Amino acid sequence: MSLQNKVVWITGASSGIGEALAYVCAKQGAKLVLSARREKELERVAENCKLDKKHILILPLDLEHTKHVSEKVDTVVKEFGRIDVLINNSGMGHRTKAINTSTEIDRKVMEVNFFGTINLTKEVAKQMQKQQSGKLVVISSIMGKYGMPLYSTYAASKHALYGYFESLRQELFKDNIKVLIVSPGFINTDVSTKLLREDGSEYGIKSDAQEKGMSAMDCAKGIVNAINSNRDHKFVGKYEIFSVYVKQYFPKIFYKLMRKMTKE
Repeated sequence: MSLQNKVVWITGASSGIGEALAYVCAKQGAKLVLSARREKELERVAENCKLDKKHILILPLDLEHTKHVSEKVDTVVKEFGRIDVLINNSGMGHRTKAINTSTEIDRKVMEVNFFGTINLTKEVAKQMQKQQSGKLVVISSIMGKYGMPLYSTYAASKHALYGYFESLRQELFKDNIKVLIVSPGFINTDVSTKLLREDGSEYGIKSDAQEKGMSAMDCAKGIVNAINSNRDHKFVGKYEIFSVYVKQYFPKIFYKLMRKMTKE
């Protein structure tokens, strides 16, 4: 698959991995739809993509509130005529003990990471069925493969995405719609600073693991390579991605390391 002249819709495109994805896709000649809550930041990213204005659409979207998501899909189709790739990158997290996490935060994380994502995906998939082609990409996490202390609901939302998109892949196979699940490890973005605390405030601290992690641009290049090569699943990151295999083959060692490494 080549992204040349393909219509690529990226959520969470205002910063981090989503912003880097916009630049990589633009360089490959894609027509872009950029979505996130912060419209001014989307405008900045769109400007940096250096595409002809008729090849880029800024479409603000809050995945916590997806009541009118079908109208967003109609807007894209009206503008470009089709949707070739949807990259579900938007998400949020928390850093709290499970028993101290309010139901409100639990629901907010699940609404954005899971329900908002699948609501958008279903509407885009309907359009792709009409086209009889397309690719659905979801950015999960290595925490979709295991849980970590202080990230219970975040991990749960990523586990849920795995189950949903694995099932969806089989259902849409006959429609020539591909599904790619991406599992990043620690990527050097500011996402950890925006984690929610127990009181709903932002954590505000960039973790050492993310500071030392793979760059957002290298992560984006890995994701786009996986899209172009028609992969079903892709781990992206540094040494931390091997934790998935440590957990599988040496579970006792894995859980001991998780308890030791995670600080409150």
